[in-house]
Amino acid sequence: MITAIVLGSGNVAIHFAKAIQSGEGVVLIQRYARSSTNDASFDSQIPKTDRLEDLKEADIYLIAVSDDAIAPVSAGIKTVGGLVVHTSGSIPVHALRCAAPRGVLYPVQTFSKQKTVNFSEVPLCLETERSGDMELLKKFALSLSSNVYELSSEKREKLHLAAVFANNFSNYMFKIADDICSNYHIPFEILKPLIQETSHKILGMSPYEAQTGPARRNDRKVIQKQRDLLEAGNKEIYTLLSEAISNTYKKL
Repeated sequence: MITAIVLGSGNVAIHFAKAIQSGEGVVLIQRYARSSTNDASFDSQIPKTDRLEDLKEADIYLIAVSDDAIAPVSAGIKTVGGLVVHTSGSIPVHALRCAAPRGVLYPVQTFSKQKTVNFSEVPLCLETERSGDMELLKKFALSLSSNVYELSSEKREKLHLAAVFANNFSNYMFKIADDICSNYHIPFEILKPLIQETSHKILGMSPYEAQTGPARRNDRKVIQKQRDLLEAGNKEIYTLLSEAISNTYKKL
């Protein structure tokens, strides 16, 4: 049985805690959080501490906090027996400031308190400084998900960048679309089947092949007409993206 402690109280910590409690061969023996803000999202039967010096001995210490907090939180973990890992996509393994063995367990997924995620399908990217620690981390990860990858800090940083484009930026495009619909009193729900189909389409073809729209066709009349409907900030975004798409396909 692999024992684990989750450090943090945000969305990532919440989902990891639930996944560990649902996993086989792993047990969540404690959690650490400085505040009680999200206590209701955790199982109340899991012991909690707000003092790093009161952490129990465990096999895995999972630090799921903001990037800036990784160093100070890890520095407070004085155990030398367990493996200390953080969950950030953009922070290298050596950012952990502890004497214990160090590693990374990065979930490539977006998490919200209100939305349940099938954690068994979440890709988990692993890294350890010592080859011997990878066996433990991989066993732990496989108890949570069937999608497990070994990835260096350098590659994980690049993957996180790709994830920002795929998730954060695309979601902001949805936000702009929602604003346009709201401004003209159009239900945003009309676009949801389109959004869903776009996501499903790239499961069977490359994003390059899936691209459609006026910029893909280099339809300048439509592009100019749509630009004229937008305010300054969104007009700039629309122009930049349209030019990038047109330039990508202009030789076809």
